[in-house]
Amino acid sequence: MKKTRGFTLIELLVVIAIIALLMGILMPALQRVRKMAQGIACTSNLRSLMIAWRMYADSNDDRLVGCQDGMPGGRPNWISGTLSFSNAPVNWDLQNNLVNSPLWSYVGENPKVFKCPADKAKVVDGQGRSVPRVRSNSMSQVFGFGEWLNSSPSSRDQDVWRTYSKFTNIVSPVRTWVFVDEHPDSINDAAFANACTDAANEAAARIIDYPANYHGGSCGFSFSDGHAVIHKWEGSKIRNAPIYYGAQNLQLNVPAEDSWIDVKWMAENTTVKK
Repeated sequence: MKKTRGFTLIELLVVIAIIALLMGILMPALQRVRKMAQGIACTSNLRSLMIAWRMYADSNDDRLVGCQDGMPGGRPNWISGTLSFSNAPVNWDLQNNLVNSPLWSYVGENPKVFKCPADKAKVVDGQGRSVPRVRSNSMSQVFGFGEWLNSSPSSRDQDVWRTYSKFTNIVSPVRTWVFVDEHPDSINDAAFANACTDAANEAAARIIDYPANYHGGSCGFSFSDGHAVIHKWEGSKIRNAPIYYGAQNLQLNVPAEDSWIDVKWMAENTTVKK
């Protein structure tokens, strides 16, 4: 009878070593591809929200939705409710606020566009299950009261920076962002606050709210002219900001330090002086 020869121990070890080597080479590349795919999905969601925002204005005599409650002229908030990591329905129940958003019908009633796919924030729902939080993006404060544009509400000069209630009033749509992915430990209400005053001053620039850094130290923005980008952060303060997912607090309204250049970029793409 013909004798069947199997693998020797050394041959098996060589094969395992080759497989491990290939995995070591391929895994970083696969991770990069995964992050790239998430970035594409992120910008797609942000652009869908921005288009819905613009369609609402087109259907409502050029009037823009706001990013805060109690806006003058009866402008509705694009989404109400303050996020946290509690089991409050606002964090997990689509019926609580998402379906009541004035943009809900304009996004095709698709809850996915309100969230970056890289955001892994979870909360406990009413049945004790761990579920994804409903939202990870915010709207620029220039579509609200803009109280943080001068770095703090108590010191602001209301005559310095423009805020917008109508689309046709936007001075530079290509340099006016509308939606941003906010850091999961920073996001709370519907608005994202960033300071424009002193943003170009390295010693005085401040981070009010933190933008996200999911995509390899980058973040998604959509602009009022219709385009969306993944913007790479330069300074480590924002680029490497830790993500706690509620395990501990991320301190807000802090000196920008080496991320002052990023604060400057956000300010330059937020609004202009009157």
